[in-house]
Amino acid sequence: MKKLSVHQRASFLGDAVFAASDGIVTTFAIVAGSEGASLGNSVVLILGFANLFADGISMAAGRFLGVKSEIDFEEAKGRRTDVQVSPFKHAFLTFVFFNLAGLVPLIPFIFGQESSFVLSSFLVAIALIGVGVLKNVYTKNGVIKSIFEILLVGGFAAIAAFFIGYVIENYIL
Repeated sequence: MKKLSVHQRASFLGDAVFAASDGIVTTFAIVAGSEGASLGNSVVLILGFANLFADGISMAAGRFLGVKSEIDFEEAKGRRTDVQVSPFKHAFLTFVFFNLAGLVPLIPFIFGQESSFVLSSFLVAIALIGVGVLKNVYTKNGVIKSIFEILLVGGFAAIAAFFIGYVIENYIL
């Protein structure tokens, strides 16, 4: 079996970091928006799992089409494509990392914990820190910078979702 090139490993790392980060952030946005609107745990779980699978499939399909488009572009230009590049591998990796990481915000709700939102927030912060550390292991851009970037993006999305849920529930409905 041929060893993967640096570019291929970086591409798979990119899939994993992007999918895990997006899985955590989008699922936690559902949780935060539901909390802002004071919705019950069952609604959080329904919306959370619907998001996990629909968005996971959408992201995997998008990654498949994106990688396939890159291959088709190279071939149209008469360049030999690397036989190790597989749109299916990229799509599968994206789906798996999105769904595994996206489960994190839902864990307290699955087990019916008191203060589920607070516990979910804590778990999300830990998971995002983990993704930031993983990213830094390979990029060497600085662990604090990597963690800060991921927490900033995730925090902004959560605050926006909470605020939208709160405003719609309290001022529009």
